[in-house]
Amino acid sequence: MKPAAFEYLAAKTLDEALSALASGGDAKVIAGGQSLVPMMNFRLVQPEFLVDINSIPELSDIEERDGGLKLGALVRHAQSLKSPEALRHFPIIAETLQHVAHVAIRNRGTIGGSLVHADPAAEWPLLVTLLDAELEIHGPDGLRRVAPDEFFIAPLVTGLEDGEILTAVHLPYLPAGTGTAFEEVSQRAGDFAIASAGAIIALKDGIVAEARLALGGVADTAIRARAAEEHLLGKTLTTELMARASQFAAEGLEPNADLHASSEYRLHLIPIVARRVLERASRRAEGGIS
Repeated sequence: MKPAAFEYLAAKTLDEALSALASGGDAKVIAGGQSLVPMMNFRLVQPEFLVDINSIPELSDIEERDGGLKLGALVRHAQSLKSPEALRHFPIIAETLQHVAHVAIRNRGTIGGSLVHADPAAEWPLLVTLLDAELEIHGPDGLRRVAPDEFFIAPLVTGLEDGEILTAVHLPYLPAGTGTAFEEVSQRAGDFAIASAGAIIALKDGIVAEARLALGGVADTAIRARAAEEHLLGKTLTTELMARASQFAAEGLEPNADLHASSEYRLHLIPIVARRVLERASRRAEGGIS
């Protein structure tokens, strides 16, 4: 199938894009098109107006500022995989994005597109949830920043208001000596994640000073496993402690079933992927980020 007829504007500035969105009608922003175009082809969405933001230069920037890394919404997956700044401060980005689909999609797909699509199995929603990111949004009322748990509402649903554009992601730097890790289970390389996990571990004299554990593909949005994190904090890190914390990660979850996996299988995978990332992050924390 082909999409229904629509009007098209290639915006050159953010103000032009915002003005176009404010002009009325059912408008959508298009960036890499890796999620929106297939949905349009199947007529699952039929926007009257497409606002193309690919020609807005500042949305493709990666820069160090305000105690962290700012990634524009137009940064391609492949670009963030190779970014010296991202590799130096957030090696988990490269580790994670190797799992994003295939080369062609990584070359075209964008950070902003993945986040706005809000697939709970996608890699970027898990990353921003794990890394305590702030999402920068421009709209008719100006600029606002939101946390991931404010942005992601439900599968394929975000907190973006009419006329707003996600413009950047801000990742606060991790302390020196922090270990990170990511793990994903799928039927084949590049397929949708059945279950995924990311971890951050910081140690002080063998005691867990910080612990973060995020899960993807097992709830309506990417989530933090708070009970598992609390079980780790302030304790001497051992394999037994991480094994127990991994069991806490699955508590209270009732994953949805779909064509990729049953609910029971996803529930079975949660402590497995959780333990793998906790153990790997803890090993990396010993000698710093690697």
